[in-house]
Amino acid sequence: MLSLVLPKGSLEKATMELFDAADLTVRRASDRDYRASIDDPRIDRVRVLRPQEIPTYLEQGLFDLGITGRDWITETDSDVVSLGELKYSKATSNPVRVIMAVPNDAPWQSVSDLPEGVRISTEFPAMTQRFLERHGVKAKVVPSYGATEAKVPDIVDAIVDLTETGSSLRKNGLRILDTLLTSYTELVANRQSYEDEAKRAAMEDIALLLQGAIRARGNVLLKLNVSAAQLQAVLDIMPAMSSPTVTSLAGGEAHAVESVVAKRGVNTLIPALKAAGARDILEIPISKIVD
Repeated sequence: MLSLVLPKGSLEKATMELFDAADLTVRRASDRDYRASIDDPRIDRVRVLRPQEIPTYLEQGLFDLGITGRDWITETDSDVVSLGELKYSKATSNPVRVIMAVPNDAPWQSVSDLPEGVRISTEFPAMTQRFLERHGVKAKVVPSYGATEAKVPDIVDAIVDLTETGSSLRKNGLRILDTLLTSYTELVANRQSYEDEAKRAAMEDIALLLQGAIRARGNVLLKLNVSAAQLQAVLDIMPAMSSPTVTSLAGGEAHAVESVVAKRGVNTLIPALKAAGARDILEIPISKIVD
């Protein structure tokens, strides 16, 4: 039913891991293969292509559904439908930023300080040009095809580039002058395909599975037994997404308690629960959480 296009390159590994967690495992003959498949009746064709190209292909109707960044949607000014942000990126769950950076020793403190004719290297020439025009800066925008940070100061005066943690900028002696865009990865669709009722339902199913897999990250299910007398002491320290589930065990003298908790901190939570009277404590991984 759906043709799907996924990003190759920096987002590729994280995207494949997400689809695997969502029970939508992407199968390819090799990591270098652009053709793929997913064993799901809602998806009949899968391609893996550069994220820069994906918004345009979706707008043109070459694919029904795809994953790319808001940065490339903005750069290409593509008319696509967003089914929501997928909060993951290359290294973290944080968004990436499209930033303007200059050398640490540059005299400029804001974009408006940039002199006429300043040379700026970027993989986002259209977005950069629009940004500069809004600030009344006349610059020479030089398209970059990689290693953008290495071109300052010998080739250009400043850059517009992606950053996730800022570590590469610091390593190259650069500081951020301004942020053009904050970008998450998004699930986006061709507008005509989205208007098709059957295709839209399939798209929303896939979005539900992906969002559920993302929401489950960093969480585990804790299950334990506790006596009636010690139940309140356990509940007082047991975190939960809403509230713990409590079930009376046969005999009525003890209870089973379960709750979704953050993985971070469970190393101190389990001993505390044990000290409060919990027993038979289980920590269980979670693949998806769906409201």
